[in-house]
Amino acid sequence: MSSPRPSLEEAYTKLSRLLSDESMSAQQRSIVGSLLSTIDHLALAGSDLLDLKIADTALQEMSDAFDMFRPYRHVKKLTMFGSARTKAHDPIYELAVRLAERLADHDWMVITGAGPGIMEAGIEGAGADRSFGVNILLPFEQGANALIALDPKLVEMRYFFTRKLMMVKESDAYAVLPGGFGTLDEVFELLTLLQTGKAQPAPLVLVDTPASGYWEAWNTFLSDHAVASGYISAEDEALYRIVQSTDDAMEEITRFYANYDSLRMVGANMIVRCHVTPTPEQVEQLNDEFADILLAGRIETTGPTSAEQATQDRLELPRLTMQFDRMHYGRLRTMIDRLNSFVL
Repeated sequence: MSSPRPSLEEAYTKLSRLLSDESMSAQQRSIVGSLLSTIDHLALAGSDLLDLKIADTALQEMSDAFDMFRPYRHVKKLTMFGSARTKAHDPIYELAVRLAERLADHDWMVITGAGPGIMEAGIEGAGADRSFGVNILLPFEQGANALIALDPKLVEMRYFFTRKLMMVKESDAYAVLPGGFGTLDEVFELLTLLQTGKAQPAPLVLVDTPASGYWEAWNTFLSDHAVASGYISAEDEALYRIVQSTDDAMEEITRFYANYDSLRMVGANMIVRCHVTPTPEQVEQLNDEFADILLAGRIETTGPTSAEQATQDRLELPRLTMQFDRMHYGRLRTMIDRLNSFVL
């Protein structure tokens, strides 16, 4: 549920308290100051009423979603996309239920759009306790499905862009089942974000039944037209995997985090955090295989950088550092797969 909008007097009181709050770090205070500067510009730059409404609603929707997800940031989550029109007797629906059940059994949580069809299947499989709903308000739909309608882990939004932002930002993996325009929009946007490094690397499984052929036909189109014409690179096919069973989906999702943990850019260097330090021989193998994605230098083991130490960012984990060219994210995904293979 959205938080109530404060009165003008309440807003002034909160602003005064905010400006004197000593609990924020220097970085937080700097960003809050930037936010206030943006608001000042919007107010004084002749923004019309619609401009202000869009900015206000978007910020409030993000704030509500941050509040909902914040207590669960330590839990891995998968976002499940698919058609709202899929019926409960459809084999695709049943597959979605089973996948969500398996994820919950492995202590994952599931994020869906909270509507009917595949979204309801995801919540049914994971159970309400391990589900989130990020619902889009549409004039022709009834709202959130009954499994999550009254749950505190439901947030409702007017804008697709804020909804997508939250579902991507809070996810550690994605499962997309067959669907229409909305589902195809979501999978192409996911791939664009992964291909350009605007989203953190994560496993993306396109889930289907053996009899359907939906994603195989989609993949054939990409190969025959987009790849063949040079619109995308063949290496970017590493960003997703088509699966036809819950076992294959779970293998792809869990394998991704077998050794890889996360990454962070620090200046010109990409820092790759993992769970087990690669041996010198394995580091040499990475350099031999992935020299083509480096701007200069080599892939090397390292300790936490000063920037990571300043924010206490995953200091306990071993690290690799490299000057990644920030272009070949499909190849980076293949490198992550290789890093995981060292412990499997």
